Amino acid sequence: MLGTPLARRTFLQALAATGASCLTGGLAAQEPGLKEPVYRVSKADVPVAPAAERHPLDPALDMARDALGLIQRDIADYTATIVKRERIKQVLGEYEFMEAKIRNRKIVNGKMEVPLSVYLKFVKPASVQGREVVWVEGKNNNKLRAHEGGLKGKLLPTVWLDPDSALAMHGNLHPIYDIGVENLVTKLIDRGEKEKKYGECEVTFTPGAKINGRVCTVLRVVHPIQRPHFEFHKAEIFIDDQMKIPVRYAAFYWPLKPGDTELPVLEEYTYLNMKVGPTGAPILQDADFDSENPNYNF
Repeated sequence: MLGTPLARRTFLQALAATGASCLTGGLAAQEPGLKEPVYRVSKADVPVAPAAERHPLDPALDMARDALGLIQRDIADYTATIVKRERIKQVLGEYEFMEAKIRNRKIVNGKMEVPLSVYLKFVKPASVQGREVVWVEGKNNNKLRAHEGGLKGKLLPTVWLDPDSALAMHGNLHPIYDIGVENLVTKLIDRGEKEKKYGECEVTFTPGAKINGRVCTVLRVVHPIQRPHFEFHKAEIFIDDQMKIPVRYAAFYWPLKPGDTELPVLEEYTYLNMKVGPTGAPILQDADFDSENPNYNF
């Protein structure tokens, strides 16, 4: 979900050079018309104090691996409202709200028994309201099926698209096959392992944060000094205390000028109102990922 290092580095350098606008904070503070999620973060940061031989990221990586194991072992599928905001070509987009159904990939003895499956229905803003997308890994020549909402949906046909095509990627920082909490955790682990060869990393845990009333612990990673090998200044991962999985990720760039207190948002994703189907008792069926479902508008 994080893009190629070269592409991201080029973009970040351009962002700094152009002095893009500084935007940060919770949805309620930024967009009066969008009421969720509401973030509440206590000030009781708990600094990580690992043993001398450990990197500051090691406790975070331990937590991430535990979460990944839980997801792969215990979660078959889930529904959620995904709220995303991304900076693409130096422009920070609007918050987009999507009703999502996601079935986790299951691999047994090296063989994929259950493909990653995704259905999305866009709810907000009005420019995308009514858009639907469905994709099942490896099926339909690995293509997604999509149609626009609103007036565009009445004028334009439903289409099959390669997930990496320009049309499928329009308005998206990442392809559909990178969606979901499992992919999020996997990418965070990969990034953390790469960054362990560097210093200049501060890691804290903040207990008692809340998203829509759900208690979370915030893992915060900060690179105080801007270096070419770092992709962000600060990243925050909200781990739901009950479910033990990440439900929000946000990354921010360095201040664009001395004294700035607001940081430019690079990307943020929040999973609201998650309903989880445990392994052995899924809540979703094949029809949920079939574009011929009569409840859909393909």
